[in-house]
Amino acid sequence: MSIPTVTMNDGFELPLVGFGTWQLRGQQAYDATRYALEIGYRHIDTATMYRNEAEVGQALRDSGVPRDEVFVTTKIPAERAGREQETLDASLRALGLDRVDLWLIHWPPGRGYSVSMWRGLIAAREAGRTRSIGVSNYSAAQLDELISATGETPAANQIPWSPSGHSPKRLDEHRERGVVLEGYSPLKGSNLRDRALGQIAERHGVTVPQVVLRWHVEHQIPVIPKSARKERIEANFDLFGFSLDPDEVARIDAL
Repeated sequence: MSIPTVTMNDGFELPLVGFGTWQLRGQQAYDATRYALEIGYRHIDTATMYRNEAEVGQALRDSGVPRDEVFVTTKIPAERAGREQETLDASLRALGLDRVDLWLIHWPPGRGYSVSMWRGLIAAREAGRTRSIGVSNYSAAQLDELISATGETPAANQIPWSPSGHSPKRLDEHRERGVVLEGYSPLKGSNLRDRALGQIAERHGVTVPQVVLRWHVEHQIPVIPKSARKERIEANFDLFGFSLDPDEVARIDAL
């Protein structure tokens, strides 16, 4: 199955549905990632601080899925400012890869280190060790600081996103700058007992979490749900047999 994508400002395509691995460790991280790849996920999200890059990399190798068919994201912790290259070295060793597809600053570093850290990511991209670079948990003002100082716009900004936190203004701020807004914690941030979501789910014969995730897809917002349970990993990916009409999307926006 061809997974829909959104094109980032550097020309590379980011799959709209990915598999998040936050809080998955050890064998659980391996098993969940391996199963996600088996059923069709082609976008895997990890991070240095998740301490599961080795298991994610092993699952990728054991899956038999060609490397160039899987979009791999990892992230550098803010406290590693000044140690960008050694941190990426460690990530690549753990993942067993010679490059990642997207490398993000996990959250804004303090004491004015954001720009220098961003320059470290730019250097890694220019060296071919990551195809794309971006950030996570940045505000519009923090994005502007990087763009103004370096002339380099982050390809993506990964932030919490859900119907409960939907902000047309913030989405517009990203699109005006050419930054893809990527959503994490889509279900944790949602009221899954909401009556409107329940009615829409019933209308389509799907679950409420599937409606929430499909809503992200309708907005062209890449989303990375995570789970260790096979049935939920499957359900979170089973989003392409239905679509939401504009009225339903607007109703969810209003939540």
